[in-house]
Formats: sequence, structure tokens, C-alpha cells
Amino acid sequence: MDLEVIWENLPKLLQGAQLTLEITVISLLIGLAIAIPFALMRLSRHAVLWMPAYAYILYFRGTPLLVQLFLIYYGSGQFRAELSDLGLWGFFRDAYFCGVVALTLNTGAYTAEILRGAIQAVPAGDIEAARACGMSKVLMYRRIILPKAIRLAWPMYGNEVVFLMQATSLVSVITLLDLTGVAGRIISKTFAVYEIYITTAVLYLIITYAIVFVFRRIERRLNRHQA
Repeated sequence: MDLEVIWENLPKLLQGAQLTLEITVISLLIGLAIAIPFALMRLSRHAVLWMPAYAYILYFRGTPLLVQLFLIYYGSGQFRAELSDLGLWGFFRDAYFCGVVALTLNTGAYTAEILRGAIQAVPAGDIEAARACGMSKVLMYRRIILPKAIRLAWPMYGNEVVFLMQATSLVSVITLLDLTGVAGRIISKTFAVYEIYITTAVLYLIITYAIVFVFRRIERRLNRHQA
């Protein structure tokens, strides 16, 4: 193994890792904001609410993320005139924007389904007790159902965060220089496939276990009353 190649290219790989983390955080924040209303819509009994949520979740959970990336980045070119009229073509021609949109919609669908399952898993006794106290539906969701659902969903959501971070490697196919994209460009110049990909894998491993560590600490804090 040529350690000199690794050392020379490590700063570039770290820059790629920075972009990976940046895309992950942005997608997670917007995806979570999308997931909460869609999870509530999915639980509604009114078809006008649950059917669009069901269709959105079904599509983005049922199709590969790579296909979603291609549809948003390359497919939007077929609607250039319409997007230009709306003033949106400047966004959809940018690989960064398209990558974030695809990752956001994907994680939003998975997170919505996680939250839906967690909300349904809230004990019926807790809900009945809230109703007995005279809580309105909004107050009951804010003080009883959603806090309990978040504690139940937290371990699964931690897995989703890890999966999303690793899935960001796909944005390299739409020219973004994330960690995987930088590694591919370095290899095309140095042909040091083994050294660069091993280093890339180690960086992904470090990021993954950092995420796992943070989520475990937060999980313990959320469940400290059960200690």
C-alpha cells in the first residue's frame, strides 16, 4: 500500500467528506419537516389527505434512489421551457440542488413511514388518559402523542440517517464531488484504486460510527426516565 498517495490526497478526500455531511444535514432537516405533516396525513381517514401521502411514500420507498436522481437531474431538462417560465430552471440545472431535492424527498418518505408506525404504536391508555384530562386533539398530539412517538421512532430514525449518509455516495453520478466523487477523480489520475477506496471506506466508517454514537447518547437521554 502506497501511504504517500493516501497522505497527499487526504485533504481532497476530507473536502469531499465535508460536502457529504453538508448534503446529509440539509436533506435530513428538510426531509424531517416534510415527513411530519405527511405522516399525519397518512393517518387521516379522509381520502383527500391520506391518498396523496400514500402515493408519495409508495413511490419514493418503492423506486431506487438512483432512478430518482436521474429523473430529477436529467429528466428536468425535458421541461426546460416550462421551468424557465416559472423561473426554476436555474435551480434544476444545478447538480447540488437536484441532489439535495432527491435525497430530501427520499428520506422524507422513509421518515414519514417511521413516524406513522411510531404514532400508531403509542399506547392507547396514554391517549385515553389525555382525553380524560380534557385535552384537545392538537394539544394531545403536541404533549402526548408526538413526544412518545419520537422516543419510539428514534432508533429507527438513527438507522435512516446512517442509510441516507451512505446513499449520498450516489450524487457522484450527477457530477457532485462528494467523498465518493472525489475518490473517483483521484483514482482516474493516480490509478491507486486500493489505497484511495480503502481510505474512503475508513472515512465513511468514521462518519457512520460518529452518527451512531450521537444517536445512542440522545436515545439514552430521551429514555432516561426508564433507567
